[in-house]
Amino acid sequence: MSKSIITVEGLGKAYRLGQKLEQWSSFYDVLTGFVRSPFKKLRQKSNAAASDEAFWAIRDINFEVAPGEVIGLIGRNGAGKSTLLKVLSRIVEPSEGRAHIRGRVASLLEVGTGFHPELSGRENIYLNGAILGMKRTEITRKFDAIVDFAEVEKFLDTPVKRYSSGMYVRLAFAVAAHLEPEILIVDEVLAVGDASFQKKCMGKMGDVVKDGRTILFVSHNMDAVLQLCSHVVLLKNGRNTERLSPDEGVKQYLAMSNEGTSLPLAEKPRTQFRPHMPIFTGLSIVGASGHRNVCESNGKVNFDIELSHTLELPGDLTCGVAISNERSQRIAFFHSHYQSGMSFRGTDGRVRLSCNVPSLPLVPGRYFVELVLSDGYQVIEKVERAEAIDVVFADVFGTGKIPKSSQGYLVLPCEWTHEPIDEIGLVQKAI
Repeated sequence: MSKSIITVEGLGKAYRLGQKLEQWSSFYDVLTGFVRSPFKKLRQKSNAAASDEAFWAIRDINFEVAPGEVIGLIGRNGAGKSTLLKVLSRIVEPSEGRAHIRGRVASLLEVGTGFHPELSGRENIYLNGAILGMKRTEITRKFDAIVDFAEVEKFLDTPVKRYSSGMYVRLAFAVAAHLEPEILIVDEVLAVGDASFQKKCMGKMGDVVKDGRTILFVSHNMDAVLQLCSHVVLLKNGRNTERLSPDEGVKQYLAMSNEGTSLPLAEKPRTQFRPHMPIFTGLSIVGASGHRNVCESNGKVNFDIELSHTLELPGDLTCGVAISNERSQRIAFFHSHYQSGMSFRGTDGRVRLSCNVPSLPLVPGRYFVELVLSDGYQVIEKVERAEAIDVVFADVFGTGKIPKSSQGYLVLPCEWTHEPIDEIGLVQKAI
């Protein structure tokens, strides 16, 4: 391996749990408080020290990256991927260890990273270029390509605080990818964009790789990892594995993702926008045969979802049920608002939602159900692998056969005709 462009040795980041921010107080408040209770402050410090607890988001991380490599960082939610990228991007300081980076770094970690909300899209392009150490003439040379890629020409002189999340991400990625950093760090933020934009981003990252630049790529889309990455590093509980081939890394990730599938839904891992009691607490999946977690190919299936602790949730709530394959790639999505125009308010008791799917046109195989609760603006809670569902064979077309998963995932009807033609391309007519 040539001289590494990134060297990570014993890297760790700890956060102190239980700390409270000091309240502003005047000299008079401090003096009178000490007179009234001279030992109160000492007791508070003692109690605070006892309640503080160090949480290691990442610890003992070690790996190297050579110039021009594409390294995938994969792992379940909470494994430490985003924390690691923030340390490598110099957004937060490590608690221990070191990370030596040789070259300019452009990071795309969350919507709007590095943008000033009051500045226009045009101004933020030049600001980001200046942060990367580029001259104005260099930025101007790339300016048209950035705007064309981001598709925000009409809004170029509008403050970016008025951009939608999709526009924000398009411009942020275009800036990060076109201003020629030696190292490009990309988190799952690309999932905000639509399918065509994600495809365009994957193509652009492929071009970046051909130019010999280095990419650190975080994604839950295993097909994207297999397509783009030369090696992967798997994170679990804040620690990493050795460098693995993409195939082996994906296998270990999927095996890890299946851990805890036997737990009750209320105890399964989940992502929440703000800390909250578990909201998704029950899920029942029943197909036409009446068997739980089993349905026939192209058969109907019912999802009964139980929610708890919704009283304090803001706004009109919506719920989504996503079906993913074993590589965590979404195959189908059913949404209470998009397909039924339904939203609901939180209550002080439990809530039951029913999603009735008249036909689930999937080839036989095992799939996973993801539950998503949102308020129309942001995701409140998401359980990625809430339950598994097995789709079994059914003679959908009356031919005794059905496509295999290697040929696709959907079972869709179609009609075929056959007509012989003569040598000059005319349909032979019956005599």
